[in-house]
Amino acid sequence: MTVSQTLAALGIDLPAVAMPAGAYIPAKIHGDLVYTAGQIPFVSGALPATGKVGDGHGLVPAADAFQYARVCALNAVAAAAAAVGDVDRLTGVVKVTGFVASVPGFTGQPGVINGASELLGDVFGDGGRHARSAVGVAVLPLDSPVEVEVVFSFV
Repeated sequence: MTVSQTLAALGIDLPAVAMPAGAYIPAKIHGDLVYTAGQIPFVSGALPATGKVGDGHGLVPAADAFQYARVCALNAVAAAAAAVGDVDRLTGVVKVTGFVASVPGFTGQPGVINGASELLGDVFGDGGRHARSAVGVAVLPLDSPVEVEVVFSFV
């Protein structure tokens, strides 16, 4: 199946590419790779949640952050597809870097970023297997709980 057929079978529509909030572009082609800028979990132009990931009142639960990481990955697919002109030109995922704005002592960053990794695996199958980093940070742009950047291969 093509990537677009897989997305349709999964009931997933690619979102519109988020407009950059600074002096950068959403994705850049270099050779046969597409590098995305960090993608936050915008849904229809808005963040579904803000704040730090952790356990407790006023914090973003890890299970919610996992879902936001999925949204980040989908936003990255959309940015890469726009850069190469067609989602079906994307052939796989090389590297994922995930950032989790988390409270001190939270060590579940890999579990949160699994949301992105699993979405990419669902969409690209074996081509979605990738190298990855999952990093805890103090704060992210717009107080997003999660940010993901992806390097894709394409033809």
